Amino acid sequence: MNNNYYAVIMAGGVGSRFWPVSTEEYPKQFHDMLGTGQSLIQKTFDRIHSLIPSENILIATNQRYKELVLEQLTKTSENNLLLEPAMRNTAPCILYAALKIYEQNKDAVMLVAPSDHWIENEAEFLQNIETSFKACSENDILMTLGIQPNSPNTGYGYIQFEDENSNIKKVKNFTEKPNLETAEKFLASGDYLWNAGIFVWSAKSIIKAFKKHLPETIDILDDRNNVYNTDFEDDFIKSNYEKCENISIDFGIMERANNVHVLPVDFGWNDLGTWGSLYQKLNKDAQQNAVVGANTLCRDANGNMISTSTGKKVILQGLSNFIVVEKDDVILICPKEDEQDIKQIAAEAKEL
Repeated sequence: MNNNYYAVIMAGGVGSRFWPVSTEEYPKQFHDMLGTGQSLIQKTFDRIHSLIPSENILIATNQRYKELVLEQLTKTSENNLLLEPAMRNTAPCILYAALKIYEQNKDAVMLVAPSDHWIENEAEFLQNIETSFKACSENDILMTLGIQPNSPNTGYGYIQFEDENSNIKKVKNFTEKPNLETAEKFLASGDYLWNAGIFVWSAKSIIKAFKKHLPETIDILDDRNNVYNTDFEDDFIKSNYEKCENISIDFGIMERANNVHVLPVDFGWNDLGTWGSLYQKLNKDAQQNAVVGANTLCRDANGNMISTSTGKKVILQGLSNFIVVEKDDVILICPKEDEQDIKQIAAEAKEL
């Protein structure tokens, strides 16, 4: 393993579109959403650990999930946790990680990856990361992985690239989630990729980018006294982190910088953002029902996503294309086509 390789696993989200399984107390990254025997964050850690030493893998999460992370990731320690005392989106958190890593190793290159994505071909993924690490250790560039689109999906951001001969392309621009007509044009043009939110850069290059594009955030988090990796780090972060602007790395850095490059990849990616996206990745029965946890009897019932506590008996008759989820004292029954309403449903259900 290369000791200059580092990773930051982003694990602070709530995953409210996976309610009632995912809650503020116990978000989706800590659940075995796929019925594999491992939670999403455990799968992500093990995948990255194939390439990067465990002591070089940092977990960025909210203070409230500290015990959950340590319980599920037995190869990590408190020293590897970046505990955010306030939610400030991804930019401040990534800068915090970069400053901490740079203090340890001036030659570090770092991967930033979500904790809750599905990756089919892990060997291909690791090869893509190695390619990116090599490029970023040799050049002052900020890299992202762009997924080859297979449909005009309106749920993802898009990256347009310049069609250069090299396998790593210069980015022309980023587009937030487009409407269907625009997404179809993007797909037809052949020079657009899905934005997976997976980044690679040297610690040195990303700190340099913050100095140029988000200098106020640097001023807050870089105290110039080498506070990182000392006994004073926790107190410094608790006192200063919440002063940072609430801004994403995409908007704060990637859309402003002119040294952004993308590696087009195809390793069977899914962001597992909704019950519908989970349905796409699971094995189906003869009636195209996807089941996690339940013992099911489906009569004239097709295309359903069913998730319950282990061994729960679920009998469906005459129900098609629904999400049926049971967790503790809640049962959710919702048409798959209305899955975007689940976040709002979860908020309303708090009043019950």
